[in-house]
Amino acid sequence: MRPNTTTDTLRFLGGSTRLAFTGSGYYLVWLAFLGVLIISGVLAYLDQLKHGLIITNMRDQVSWAFYIGNFTFLVGVAAAAVLLVIPAYVYHWKPIKEIAIFGELLAISSIIMALLFVAVDIGRPDRAWHLMPLLGSLNIPRSLLAWDVLVLNAYLVLNVVIVWHLLYRGYHRRPYNANFVVPLLLLSIPAAVSIHTVTAFVYNGMAARPFWNASILAPKFLASAFCSGPAILLILFQILSRTTRIRIKDEAIHKIAELMAYAMFINLFLFGAEIFKEYYSDTTHLVHTQYLYSGLHGHKALVPYAWASLACSVTAFLLFLIPATRKRWITLNIGCLLIYAGVYIEKGLALVIPGMTPDTIGEIYEYVPTLTEIRVGAGIFALGFLVFSILCKVAIPIIQGTYQDGDAAMTKPSS
Repeated sequence: MRPNTTTDTLRFLGGSTRLAFTGSGYYLVWLAFLGVLIISGVLAYLDQLKHGLIITNMRDQVSWAFYIGNFTFLVGVAAAAVLLVIPAYVYHWKPIKEIAIFGELLAISSIIMALLFVAVDIGRPDRAWHLMPLLGSLNIPRSLLAWDVLVLNAYLVLNVVIVWHLLYRGYHRRPYNANFVVPLLLLSIPAAVSIHTVTAFVYNGMAARPFWNASILAPKFLASAFCSGPAILLILFQILSRTTRIRIKDEAIHKIAELMAYAMFINLFLFGAEIFKEYYSDTTHLVHTQYLYSGLHGHKALVPYAWASLACSVTAFLLFLIPATRKRWITLNIGCLLIYAGVYIEKGLALVIPGMTPDTIGEIYEYVPTLTEIRVGAGIFALGFLVFSILCKVAIPIIQGTYQDGDAAMTKPSS
């Protein structure tokens, strides 16, 4: 075998780039659609950059909103890769080990989207140099935001290194170096836990925001993360089985669905514990929960979303709890969609907005995202989908053995 050289690397990158932007008509239309959304998002962000955050609906009363809600949700999706890594590399379960790399690909694209949502939420992004080593200061260990920056970027780098090694070795028809990659995969388990834990600490470390000031927030974040991320992967695996020659065993999908049922139970149990604490203690801090679930002084904008999120989560839990519905494709997919919707609302609108409503002086400001925020958000999601699509476009032929070093024609690429 030839040693790794610059020529090998350039050949791999060049071939992968060509492969990423070739394919069936459906694939190219998909890329074009994502490109339109990205351009729209960039134009909206440039307008926001020009006029300032005043063109969003964020105000002093609600200064974290749509952007930070999406950031929180996506950190959970990225952390969910651990649900594949543990059975694959701790218990060496072959059906999941064969598809574990897709969890890493999802983690990469999710972290990129999460970091971008933070970037667009900053009113003065030109001051980001203050966070850079030597030029500025992260203010570690005192700042929880600094820890969040550190663990998110470290987790991104860790997954990029793992994916690069696996794909590069596969391209050159060489087995991966277990002594190198397996310790990194095992390290990704506590790293995945840390990114969502630190994000939860950013919220519940704020004593002036009692809605977030709960010790169960971190485990609740993790439990919901182990629902939403795998829900995306289960649908992806079915698409891959139908559009490529990759055959994903039903037992792998059913095992992931079973693990999701356990995670959903823990998530709902922690939700119930928090609701009991708020209503039974009946302190002045109950106003935030009341605003979310029953409205406050005639303000009920979030009430339908809160109950819809709970209904989605409970229904999905029941579908995944019963083996017969968990193993039937139509009910499995309905459950996945319900989980995604339920957790997305729970981590976005139902977490961020009530924590700031009413504000610290009792004022109620009902936030609704503007078209600018929606366009920016859609552009970021489109960029994340683009990254994930390109990574899958390169990874799938390598896994199938149809894209390897020396294959000038690269055979027929998968769509």
